[in-house]
Amino acid sequence: MRRSHQEIAQAVMRSLETYSHAVGQQSLGWYVDPEGEWQELDAAGWEHTRLKLLERSSPILRLRDTPNGVSQFAFDYYGKSLDSPLFVNNPGAVCAVSFWLPPEYLETHGPAYVRELALELAAPLPFNSGYASLAFNALMQLPGGSAELRQWCFRYPGMNIQALEDTAWDIGTRVLGAYWLTFLGQPVLGALGGASALRARLSSPDISVRELDGGRAVVSLGEWPEAGDTEEGRELPLHRELARILEPWLYQRQNPWSGFTQEDMRRWVRRFLD
Repeated sequence: MRRSHQEIAQAVMRSLETYSHAVGQQSLGWYVDPEGEWQELDAAGWEHTRLKLLERSSPILRLRDTPNGVSQFAFDYYGKSLDSPLFVNNPGAVCAVSFWLPPEYLETHGPAYVRELALELAAPLPFNSGYASLAFNALMQLPGGSAELRQWCFRYPGMNIQALEDTAWDIGTRVLGAYWLTFLGQPVLGALGGASALRARLSSPDISVRELDGGRAVVSLGEWPEAGDTEEGRELPLHRELARILEPWLYQRQNPWSGFTQEDMRRWVRRFLD
């Protein structure tokens, strides 16, 4: 969201409340305190979280189901005051938020439920872009983690690699690519001619475009999210069709992830185009 945190704090709070209600408040049991230490997310912790979100100018929030290892449920938010000296000359800086669900949640509730939950989470947010996708959930800072991830990501192109904190520094109003659910706001949706014009450019009957209020839309690629598998010939043609349309607005990271080269990053961004 290319908006200052002060403009969207209440909206982010509503989305967090929606997420907490959907997964159960017990699914978020820990938060990072100002010293960077994990603390139990009890009543006092929730009050601290609310005050930090609603009263700070550039808050960073990290909530988890566990303080150890890879989390199943997680909420991350990186807020920025875009008129502060740190960001005023950076047109790519944005506020960004993410909500994690384990695959068992999708399997238990079904894709239609998860799609509606994603729409409910997105509803208050004045997003420029967003997505819902299968993703690798890995601790990339561990030795060998990036090399292991690099091995698998090119085989399974439908899996996303999450790097929200880095992306929020320079994505601006561009888009990350084509995903199971691709949320489009301004200015990209306007440049495409709006939801109706975008729908007219998509030929597959398995792709749907749902117009949302506020000049926004969501594109759905099939019923279920798919990982694909290049070794088995599952190339995800629906993703390729949407990616070709979004190509002029694709975001290219300035710096590669640890263990990835700049050419690796180019291949990743263009995995549905080349």
